[in-house]
Amino acid sequence: MAKVLGIIGGGQLGMMITEAASKMPEHISKIIVLDPTENCPASQAGAEQIRADFKDKDAIIELSEKSDIITYEIESGDSDVLKYAERNAEINPSPETLKIIQDKLLQKSFLKDNDIPVARFIEVRDIGCVRAGLKEFGYPALLKARRDAYDGRGNFKIGSEDDIQEAFDYFKGQSLLLEKFVEFKMEVSVIASRNTKGQIRTYPLVENIHEDNILRMTIAPARVTEEIARNAELIASKTMTVLKGAGVFGIEMFVTQNDEIIINEIAPRVHNSGHHTLQSSETSQFEQHLKAILGLELGSTRLLHPTIMYNILGSKSFEGKYRPIDLSEPNVYLKMYGKEVSKPLRKLGHFNLVARDNETVEQLLAKIETLKEKMETKPL
Repeated sequence: MAKVLGIIGGGQLGMMITEAASKMPEHISKIIVLDPTENCPASQAGAEQIRADFKDKDAIIELSEKSDIITYEIESGDSDVLKYAERNAEINPSPETLKIIQDKLLQKSFLKDNDIPVARFIEVRDIGCVRAGLKEFGYPALLKARRDAYDGRGNFKIGSEDDIQEAFDYFKGQSLLLEKFVEFKMEVSVIASRNTKGQIRTYPLVENIHEDNILRMTIAPARVTEEIARNAELIASKTMTVLKGAGVFGIEMFVTQNDEIIINEIAPRVHNSGHHTLQSSETSQFEQHLKAILGLELGSTRLLHPTIMYNILGSKSFEGKYRPIDLSEPNVYLKMYGKEVSKPLRKLGHFNLVARDNETVEQLLAKIETLKEKMETKPL
């Protein structure tokens, strides 16, 4: 019997989950999203919307009463309220899994306790802890907010003793941790999935390039050795095994100067670095997420074509309505998110450039350079 799917968050990830769900009418009859933004992207894709904050207890309960199963595209929901809401609806990933991941200190401690590699870290209770940690780790080091931080927000890089007070004051009393800075040579990620029956599948390792702490480009597959790729995928599989959460998870990692893999952060949801799967893979991450939370057999994660995903971000110098972006190029798949207003570095869309006729990643990167100018947002 087809189920009503509830999603906490109706942004671009919710939009693409909604689009995937609409192709599975035998399993999903209706989609309802909880999002504070009027006419959010998911609602534009056909989802019904409850307009409220992600942490609004009454709204979460209302969503649970109207849904058979709940998932999320943002990890800001109140995990304690979600645990209460399980009496009304099945929730995946589970509130327990979400609670571990929401708090970076709990997340790092959980991974460390399960012998999964992470950078050295300590809890910060006061500025004295910061000073003590820096004596242990050396400079630079990262002071991080434990909760509600993404796209580099909630991080402060401490480069010298002169930065300590500024860094501590920056967070205005938030709960913090201090982390040893990793001298990495590449940022990578694995999109991993686990269904409710325990089946696990991982997508091939991808390479991520950031600008201003925001993902700009994902290269699939990553330009690494087979050994590095295999090691990363094994670590991702182990992570999914111990977390026990059902759904798709984005597992961000560093490749160190010694070619070791260290987990940076985990997102308990479909992930920006998995957008390439819409065209590159036999099963998109959005379809896979739905299969996972519904307890269906997971789809193939085989990469069909090398692909580069490029994020379209709002211009740093402009805010307002912008000219439509049009890309009519061979093997380019444009996806805009329906956001009418451009803001500095706001994610407005992405495109996937897919290799054909044995094109190499280097040839794709050269093509990206020719397309960048067309991606600039300009006033109407």
